[in-house]
Amino acid sequence: MLDFAIPSTAALISLAQVIMIDLALAGDNAVAVGLAAAGLPAAQRRKAILYGLIAAVVLRVGLAVVTVQLLQMIGLLLAGGILLLWVCWKMWRDLREGHVAEAAEAAEALEDATGVEFDGEPTTIPHTKTMRQAMIQILLADVAMSLDNVLAVAGAAREHVWVLVVGLLLSIALMGLAATWIASLLQRYRWLGFAGLAIVFYVALHMIWQGHRSVVIDLGHTPAYNTTAPDVVDISPQEEKSRQALTGR
Repeated sequence: MLDFAIPSTAALISLAQVIMIDLALAGDNAVAVGLAAAGLPAAQRRKAILYGLIAAVVLRVGLAVVTVQLLQMIGLLLAGGILLLWVCWKMWRDLREGHVAEAAEAAEALEDATGVEFDGEPTTIPHTKTMRQAMIQILLADVAMSLDNVLAVAGAAREHVWVLVVGLLLSIALMGLAATWIASLLQRYRWLGFAGLAIVFYVALHMIWQGHRSVVIDLGHTPAYNTTAPDVVDISPQEEKSRQALTGR
């Protein structure tokens, strides 16, 4: 007969932490995927989200396998944040083009209804986002946010491998369910895209902030950093100890 061991209290606490992390990060990831897919027609939008979900599964499983090596790489979280910041810029341009298109369509409809031509430069309607453009944005967002998720979950799961696996599966399921709904919502209410973009932008800045502090600790420059930085942003001994315990340095 199979012997099922009862999870320890520490493992259950780790699982609770992982679930909270997943609930927070999966929503951000879903917003990023939804934003990238929102400019596509309905049929292509579903395909883009499905392909993005498959890519997220592959990325998160692959990153989870090499979690120990990832934790040893100095500046990886910082690089992921910078990558996500670039994705934010691309999404910002797409949102602006989408609003220009809506304004142009509204102006043309008003001209047709009233027979009055408006003065000024002719308004052009930009091309609809292509499947290729959407997939590039989704894949880049997946890379950055999967990295953030795996490192965060690994930090909470620690030595409990089954907690890490459950956390990754949960994050993927949450992202897949939420991304489709968010994309359709953004298609109906395009102004919500800017609110979603603000969330992704915040995640990028948070990754950069945490990433640069991790680099300082990993390189052993904490005393010099605390001497030059304002007291409010000093790296505490607890933060340094936690990072060192996570990386084994």
